[in-house]
Amino acid sequence: MGLFSKNILDRISKRRRDWEGRELAGALAKSPETRKQFTTLSGIEVGGLYTPEDVKDLDFESSIGFPGAYPFTRGAYPTMYRGRPWTRRQIAGFGTARSTNERFRFLLDHGQTGLSTDFDHPTLTGYDSDDELAEGEVGRVGVAIDSIRDMEELFDGVPLDEVGISFTINHPAITMLAMFLGVAETRGVPWEALRGTVQNDSLKEFFGQKTYALPPAPSLKITTDIVEFCTSHVPNWYTVSISGYHTREAGANAVQELAFTIAQGMAYVESAMERGMAVDDFGPRLSYFFGCHNDLFEEVAKFRAARRMWARIMKERYKAKSAESMRMRFHTQTLGSTLVREGPKNNITRGAFQALAAVLGGTQSLHVSGYDEAYDIPSEEAMKVSLATQLVIAHETNVANTVDPLAGSYFVESLTDSVEEAAQEYINTIEGMGDGSMVRGMLNAIESGYIESEIAGTSFEFQNEIESGEYVVVGVNGYREEAEQPEEVFEFDVEEEGRQLARLTEVRRDRSSADVEKALDEIKRKSEADENIFPHVLDAVRASATEGEVMGALRQVYGEYVDPGVF
Repeated sequence: MGLFSKNILDRISKRRRDWEGRELAGALAKSPETRKQFTTLSGIEVGGLYTPEDVKDLDFESSIGFPGAYPFTRGAYPTMYRGRPWTRRQIAGFGTARSTNERFRFLLDHGQTGLSTDFDHPTLTGYDSDDELAEGEVGRVGVAIDSIRDMEELFDGVPLDEVGISFTINHPAITMLAMFLGVAETRGVPWEALRGTVQNDSLKEFFGQKTYALPPAPSLKITTDIVEFCTSHVPNWYTVSISGYHTREAGANAVQELAFTIAQGMAYVESAMERGMAVDDFGPRLSYFFGCHNDLFEEVAKFRAARRMWARIMKERYKAKSAESMRMRFHTQTLGSTLVREGPKNNITRGAFQALAAVLGGTQSLHVSGYDEAYDIPSEEAMKVSLATQLVIAHETNVANTVDPLAGSYFVESLTDSVEEAAQEYINTIEGMGDGSMVRGMLNAIESGYIESEIAGTSFEFQNEIESGEYVVVGVNGYREEAEQPEEVFEFDVEEEGRQLARLTEVRRDRSSADVEKALDEIKRKSEADENIFPHVLDAVRASATEGEVMGALRQVYGEYVDPGVF
């Protein structure tokens, strides 16, 4: 049932025609609009005025509803930030574990309430720091973690049962999580007390971040191994952080980010259910991770549509009974790709508005990218500004005083519907590629290059808009100014790679090679038997097997992936 009666809509329609013929026509004659067409960054047409006519078919209960209740459009929880602020979770990672541990402590001392770990490229792709492919990359864009000794040092002095921990890693996620659980064991912290997230989103690596280590099907199998193991043994841990952030950074628009990310989530659900797992056993421990761009209203609409879509999918398609399975919780990071070197302090403004959109959209945790990220790893000064940005939004703007404050806006509700409809078209296409199976559909969409091609096309079009001046980036193609380096820029310590290599040499010297070989052989044997390998990865890292050795054993079984090369 719609929000407005036919009589009211007819009256509004008549009044609008009168207004268009008088006030609007007169205004346009004096001052024509600056563009022939106004659109969101995803290409959704935006009208100059929205009225009840634009939401005439909207049913309040089934489409908007109440926060914390199905379909969760208005928020994951009933009171949202009135009851609990979002988690301030700035990501950190560079050099050795010791260096990143110092940054962790700095962030906790300055108001951060959760820790997110960024790993260097060798770690992300499953290679040890002494591998020839790692030379020159160790600790450069994240922290180098080779063994459980590194993991111990990374969280030295951090109360594991009090601080939420997040690991931004995917194909080698099984090794990082196993090391973390091993560290908790040695400190006497029960796994039940651990709270955090391992990204473990294997599928998006093939069209998003591109730090893959294994082919699509085996990597999906290992993602499911983690879901299965943690559901039984680490009950408060989020087993997959289904990530749209990296897809957005790769050039996707908001609609594509939403569609491909939810399609990934559907594939993980179906993969777990194919193992015989009940959706309500593992569904509550799936979370999401989105990026946030500059189009404030489209981003808010994306977040609201995401919650509604996921709730309906879990309830109607997968027959979830628990509200916790339908309740989408997500982390948001402001997009590093929107930050520029020209006028870097303008990036503070960009980050603030993106963060505001995330809060208005109902995020559960938030990272504001450092304003100097167009230069290097964020400096301590930039991290202070990013944390302060979140604190100002939380305490000074009063936007957190009420739940979903933009609900009922004719424009926002109409845009939420439009974003959902456009995203659903992509999901339907991918489902068709799998003949009704989202597991097969996603694997086919990856291996054929379909998703990558769609993102590449969008990225190309957006870059053309920037180069033509149709889309203005302040300081770059409009209101230009010379690039001005921030006063403080992160400086990488070139000695860090040597320190990490020395640590790795010590680990190899002090461990039992026989125990390591036995554990690696068991991983290969269980992989070939298509069994859950998590317990055996745990045994390997306890014996001080390195990440590269574990991933090398898996490569021997599964081979390596060759990218289809879509541009």
